Amino acid sequence: MSDAERENTRPGPAGPTLEKPSEGGGPPAGGGAGMEQSSSAARYRPDPEADGRAGRFWSVRRVPAAVVGLLLLAATGLLLYDIAAVRADRPGAAWRRVLADELATRSLDDPWVVAAAVAAVLLGLWLLVLALTPGLRGLLPMRREKPDLRAGLERRAVAVILRDRALEVSGVQSARVAVSRRRIRVRAQAHFRDLDDVRADLDAVLADGIGELGLARRPALAVHVRRPARG
Repeated sequence: MSDAERENTRPGPAGPTLEKPSEGGGPPAGGGAGMEQSSSAARYRPDPEADGRAGRFWSVRRVPAAVVGLLLLAATGLLLYDIAAVRADRPGAAWRRVLADELATRSLDDPWVVAAAVAAVLLGLWLLVLALTPGLRGLLPMRREKPDLRAGLERRAVAVILRDRALEVSGVQSARVAVSRRRIRVRAQAHFRDLDDVRADLDAVLADGIGELGLARRPALAVHVRRPARG
């Protein structure tokens, strides 16, 4: 990357953005009123038959597991200590006597009982979601060429690769790429050439780029090209 390109690099909210120095005296790319825009879905369509089979990576979720384990360990240890104290002819802990009394005297429609039940249900649902969902949404699995080898690409890395490919298209001054698990959205600014021609070239270049990534499930592609209106 040249010094001029490095100075024009700035992050964008939807993905990495890089601007090339303006060529041919065209207007600078940037936000503002009066944008000429060419928007359409790209001609590229994912081919499910060409995709491989590779499941998503599962998150180990160490923090939730550690928190739940420590809470259960503390509660179990406290309860066992109190039971052992009672077996040793010592009075039970005050908290256990109060809890037993509350459970015996409060009705099921009591606000505190309802609130505790709702909290327990929400906690249980949260734990089930963590147990049954893979997580790691920012990692896109790649095709498995060997059964004992798995690989994946971060979505931000995919955005950087495709952004660099988009900047190689003639007429593209800057490009912003947003990558999700199902779709890739590219917003480019062109400072010369017809917008439809630029978009067609972007369709072809980005389709080849997505195919070369080796993703197990190739996302759909949407390309939007615009340029500032000349004053």
